[in-house]
Amino acid sequence: MITATTLEFLTDLKANNTKAWFDEHKKEYQKAQGDVLDTVVKLLVEIAGFDVDIATSHLDPKACIMRINRDIRFSKDKTPYKTNFFAFISKGGRKSPYAGYYLHVEPGASFVGGGIYMPETAILDQIRHQIDSFFSEWQSIISDNNLLHCFPESVKASGKLVRPPKGYDSTSPAIDYLKCKDYYTQRFLSDEEVTDPAFIASLSRIFRSLKPLTDFLNKSL
Repeated sequence: MITATTLEFLTDLKANNTKAWFDEHKKEYQKAQGDVLDTVVKLLVEIAGFDVDIATSHLDPKACIMRINRDIRFSKDKTPYKTNFFAFISKGGRKSPYAGYYLHVEPGASFVGGGIYMPETAILDQIRHQIDSFFSEWQSIISDNNLLHCFPESVKASGKLVRPPKGYDSTSPAIDYLKCKDYYTQRFLSDEEVTDPAFIASLSRIFRSLKPLTDFLNKSL
């Protein structure tokens, strides 16, 4: 499970984001990464209990966790390491195009959610077609009480088009959603929630509320 020690490592890494410091504290990193891996292992079991796509994907828990090394090739920020742990669970693995469930662990800025974030154009076109064709079902999913209990803001988008996407009329009842560039949910978590012994059970309930959304998005693919 994630503990105060897990978060302490990330806090220290943020203050000392150099390879020399990281190498000196490799054991602390391995312990923190192990805490996150243990959490993902348990989450996979929980999610597999209600999501058959995850159950039959036989995901490698390690492959669900993003690398801590940053890609600094084209960045002005040359700090070598991310100061968070991020896990994404979806059928086909984290590099697949499918919607899924995610967990971001960062001191004072942890969050949880699901959906699909910044998909490729072809994928986004398929999702828009799905929403336009089955808008009543979409409305029912994003206004469901279970979803809203966990995510009061419902589905969010990182950005929206100013004009309707090609092939869609501005009078479409779904137009506000068709303009979205992605579809995801987000709920911020306190450090106390993340380190609570009941965290896995809490995440399981949250992710269960997202299953209708991920099913709808993945149906389009």
